[in-house]
Amino acid sequence: MMTAASSCSSFLIKILLCVSLLLCLNEKACVVHGAEEITLPVSSLSPSPDCKASTTNANSTLKLVHKHGPCSPLFNGEPVNHTQLLLEDIVRAKWIRSKSSGTNTANGLKDSAVSIKAKYGPGGGSYLVTVGLGTPKKDLTLLFDTGSALTWTQCEPCVVSCYSQDEAIFDPSQSSSYANISCSSLSCSQLGSGTGQPPRCSDSTCVYKAQYGDQESFTVGFFATETLTLSPTDAISGFEFGCGQNNGGRFKGFAGLLGLARDQISILEQSATKYGRSFSYCLPPSTSSTGYLTFGKGSVVSTSVSFTPLSTVSQDAIFYGIDITGISVGGKPLSIPLTVFSNAGTIIDSGTTITQLPPTAYSALRSAFRQAMSKYKMSTPASPLDTCYDLSGSTVVTIPVITFSFRGPINVNLDPSGVLFPVNPSKVCLAFAASGDDTDLSIYGNTQQRSFEVVYDVAGGRIGFGAKGCS
Repeated sequence: MMTAASSCSSFLIKILLCVSLLLCLNEKACVVHGAEEITLPVSSLSPSPDCKASTTNANSTLKLVHKHGPCSPLFNGEPVNHTQLLLEDIVRAKWIRSKSSGTNTANGLKDSAVSIKAKYGPGGGSYLVTVGLGTPKKDLTLLFDTGSALTWTQCEPCVVSCYSQDEAIFDPSQSSSYANISCSSLSCSQLGSGTGQPPRCSDSTCVYKAQYGDQESFTVGFFATETLTLSPTDAISGFEFGCGQNNGGRFKGFAGLLGLARDQISILEQSATKYGRSFSYCLPPSTSSTGYLTFGKGSVVSTSVSFTPLSTVSQDAIFYGIDITGISVGGKPLSIPLTVFSNAGTIIDSGTTITQLPPTAYSALRSAFRQAMSKYKMSTPASPLDTCYDLSGSTVVTIPVITFSFRGPINVNLDPSGVLFPVNPSKVCLAFAASGDDTDLSIYGNTQQRSFEVVYDVAGGRIGFGAKGCS
C-alpha cells in the first residue's frame, strides 16, 4: 500500500514534470522524462533541419546528413517516401533471413581513430558516408552497411552499364594507386564468403558479383586495390574493393557501398591492424540531423557505454548477433518466454529500418503500448506498421518508455525517435513489426538505434550502446 509520504512525492514529481513541459513548449525538441513515460512536443517528431556536426571529435571533419534532407549535397528537394521505405524494409528483412537460413534467394543476378559523417540512403532506411578513393583522391558517397562485406563503387568505363549517380563516376585510369587483383590470389578466393557468389576470371583478373535484398540491385566488376582515404590524416593503402562495371537495380544517386560485416574482405578486417577491429556510429534521431561513423577505439563519444556479448547467427557468420532477453513497456517487463528470442536469435543491422520481432514478442509489446496510448486516436495502418496514431490535434504526446534487455545483463531505454515512426507530420506509428513466425530470425533495426552511439568492439567480442551519442 502506498504511504502518504510516497503519494505526496509522486504528486510533486508530476507537478514538476508538468512545469518542465510548460517551460519547454517553446523549444524545438524539449523532452520531459519520467520514470515510466516520456512527454515531448509533437513537432519534435518531424523537426526542422539542423546541419551542425553532431560530435566535436577532432577527426569528425565531414558532415553526416540525410540523403533527402536540405543538408545533403545529394538533396534533390523530394521528401522521404516513407511508404516505399517500409516496403523496401520488408524485402531486406526477407533477404537477411534467407541468408541466415542458408536459403540463398539472391539468384536473379544480371550478369588510430577516425570519424566519417553518415546519412540516410535514398528510398530506404540506410545511411551514407563520404570517403576518398584513389590518388589523387576522389570523394565518393557510399551507403554503409553492417550486413554486407564487400566495398564497391561504380567505375569507368562502365563496360556494361552504370546507374545514375550524382557524383562523377570513379575512373581508375586517372589514379596512380589502382591495381587489379589476379584470379590466383588468396584475396580472390576469399570473395565467396563475403559476397555469397563465387569469383570469376577475366584475362586473369578477379571478377566479383553481388546481389542485394530487393532481388533487383546488383553489381559486377573487377576486384582491385586502391588507396581509401577516411579523413585528411587517415588512409588505407592497398584497400581491396569492387570496381563495378555492370551495376543496376534500385541503386540511385550514391556511388556504391561500404561493407562493414564480419568477413575477411570487409573494411573491418582490412583495417584491423590500424583500427583494432573496432568501429562505432551514431544514427541521427531524425532525417534532418547528422550522425557519424568512427573507426578505432579511441574516439568513443558517449560518456557511458553498456556492452552485450556478440553472438553468431547460424548459417551466416557475417551478421552481428546479439541476444535479447526481455522487453519492458512503461517500466513493466512483458511476459515473453526467453525461448521466443533464442529460437533463431537476433542480429543488429544498419540497413533495416524497423525492428522485426517474433509474433509472440511483438503481440505483447503492441498490447502494452496500445494500453499506454489509449487516450490518443488511432489511425490507419502503414504496412507493416499496424499501430498508428493521429496526432493532428495534439501539441504534445506522452509515450511509455520502452526498454530492451540484452545479455550482460544490460538495459537500453529507447530514445523517443526509436519508438515512434513518423509517416507524416501528424501521423506516427509504433516502430516495430512482427516477423512471420516465432522461429524467424529477429532483426534489431536502425530506428531503434537512433541517437545511440553503437560501439562494435569486434576484437573484444561485444557491442555497446551509449545514450545521447548524437542529438
